[in-house]
Amino acid sequence: MAGDGRLRHGAALKFFWGPMDCGKSTMALQMNYNHARQGRRGLVLTRIDRSLGPQITTRIGLAHEAIEVTDDLDLCELVRSRLADGLRIDYLICDEACFYTVRHVEQMAELVDCYDIDVFAFGLATDFRSCLFPAAQRLLELADEVTRIQVEVLCWCGRQGLLNARVVDGAVVREGEQVVIGDTVDEAEVRYQVLCRQHYRSGDLGVRVR
Repeated sequence: MAGDGRLRHGAALKFFWGPMDCGKSTMALQMNYNHARQGRRGLVLTRIDRSLGPQITTRIGLAHEAIEVTDDLDLCELVRSRLADGLRIDYLICDEACFYTVRHVEQMAELVDCYDIDVFAFGLATDFRSCLFPAAQRLLELADEVTRIQVEVLCWCGRQGLLNARVVDGAVVREGEQVVIGDTVDEAEVRYQVLCRQHYRSGDLGVRVR
């Protein structure tokens, strides 16, 4: 933003969302690749990746090192420190943005409005109870663009998968901490399964195809 408030380049805050297995992390890495290929410089961030490490990983085998977002990380201060070191930053890739804090989302908006830096956020919209994550809700409220990722995820019945069910001991659970690490494989102590609304509400997990 210029000193008089006029738009310079038109940076934007964009939120890409969808259920598990729809390719959010894959799209985040592809977005980073596309921008970097055109000479843009960016930072890649994540929080609570399935690998439990400072990287973005995907279920199709892609991976990229990333900055781990903690509760006390200030995204604006992170960018200011990199700029002070003489680095150029054109954009941020924020994967697993649903697990960020609301304060982080406010900082994303500040980076767009005051630093002219694009921010691309990727994440779930709703938790295992079908309630919005606080950060996702704030992104829906503040983002310049909100896009549902179009890679279709199917429920076991063949309908479109909409909701992320948490499964423990073979049954859908509806109480507990909002964030519990798990995966989609049967061997996981806590696993998640994408269901259509009907089968999410009934708790019917169908027959697992191995």
